[in-house]
Amino acid sequence: MTKPSKARVRQSFERAAGTYDNAAAVQRRICHDLSDRLPPHTVQRLLDAGCGTGYALPLLRQRFPQAHVVGLDLSPAMLSRVPEPCCRVAADLEHLPLADACLDLFWSSLAVQWCDLPATLHEARRILKPGGTLALASLGPATFHELRQAFAGVDDYRHTLPFHGVDDIHRMAADVGLQGIAIDQYPQLACYADFKSLLRAVKAIGANQVGSGRRTSLMSRSAFQKAEAAYEMQRTPNGLPLTYDVITLIAHA
Repeated sequence: MTKPSKARVRQSFERAAGTYDNAAAVQRRICHDLSDRLPPHTVQRLLDAGCGTGYALPLLRQRFPQAHVVGLDLSPAMLSRVPEPCCRVAADLEHLPLADACLDLFWSSLAVQWCDLPATLHEARRILKPGGTLALASLGPATFHELRQAFAGVDDYRHTLPFHGVDDIHRMAADVGLQGIAIDQYPQLACYADFKSLLRAVKAIGANQVGSGRRTSLMSRSAFQKAEAAYEMQRTPNGLPLTYDVITLIAHA
């Protein structure tokens, strides 16, 4: 699957660092859900991989008050906004600057969809101690399907990222040697008053990078109006819907 370059992803989240927290209501719900799914486990050292502005860190600290916590993100600007005391590391999830078998918990909520997933899972398996736990939330193929539908009759550009399905993720996890694999999939829905608000929210959380096949020029007014009208056909009583197709993975080293 073609992903945006790491430079573009980093740039996007550097720009979104100041707006992310106010726009991340769905991301917060997913984070709490992943926390609820964590099995009982003794944790001395843990990593929040793709920690962003650090929302998950107090949840993890509450669960594991004695743990040494590492917050890692590709974006230094995101890390600069982490309020929780922790070891901050600016790095790529595909190339973790951590020793083999050094962690009891690898946690990642809505970050690995930006990465090469087999490489990321291999790194997670490498740094987990025997019996250590991996807990991650990612996004599945139905994510932002409303956007794809709205733009289908407007242009041939790609407007959303490609995402792995449950079967692919299960296979990748097994291929790197993870065990006790438990996968779940469910939708989380956000609703917006209008099309402009929806697009602004997507940009505010840094999710507007889609890699090759994207539009590289400004959208014309007529194209925007056509996409807006198509999206209006999907309006619900709560507003314009935007689906996050959430996939959670719990496994052990």
